[in-house]
Amino acid sequence: MGGDSRYEIAQDAYVKLILHALKHKASAVNGVLLGRVFSQNDVVEITDSVPLFHSHIGLLPPLEISLLLIEEHYAAKGINIVGYFHANERYDDYELGGAAKNIGDHIYRYFPQAVVLLLDNKKLEALPKSRDRSPVMQLYTRDASKNWKPAGSDGSSQLNIREPSANVVLLDYISTEKWKDVVDFDDHLDDISKDWLNPELFK
Repeated sequence: MGGDSRYEIAQDAYVKLILHALKHKASAVNGVLLGRVFSQNDVVEITDSVPLFHSHIGLLPPLEISLLLIEEHYAAKGINIVGYFHANERYDDYELGGAAKNIGDHIYRYFPQAVVLLLDNKKLEALPKSRDRSPVMQLYTRDASKNWKPAGSDGSSQLNIREPSANVVLLDYISTEKWKDVVDFDDHLDDISKDWLNPELFK
């Protein structure tokens, strides 16, 4: 279903997910993508993201609680969960695992243009030298046989960053260790004074 859509991610949503992964380099991490679809040009605009977990990623109860809270908060703004982000535990692992696919399937049931983004560590590591402007993430969409497939190789779905300088901003945040300030749902469940919305992150 998502095969013919184009995806555009806002800089803050993009940077927040990567900083979350960098904060927990030794763990798999995940997050959800928030946004809306523009039916006239079939563009899914990812306007925000919420870092979810860095431990027990496949556990259903905390995931369901987090998704309910996120949906409730953003629905009032006319924004929905439109996809899922995943970073694997192993640096050299470029496979989309079972937990990521299952959560992607769950979101797909409610949003048929859902997308899964997988962090590409090799591309991220090369950024300081390459100065590449393209996203350091692989886009996956669900095909007709209900499998998650990497998109773009056949010229179909694409992921673009709304702001062309997003990777420059990301490198700046990495150099100042901004990743230390990211709060995810794991942090919030441990200490409810920590805000999973990260309102001060880019202030």
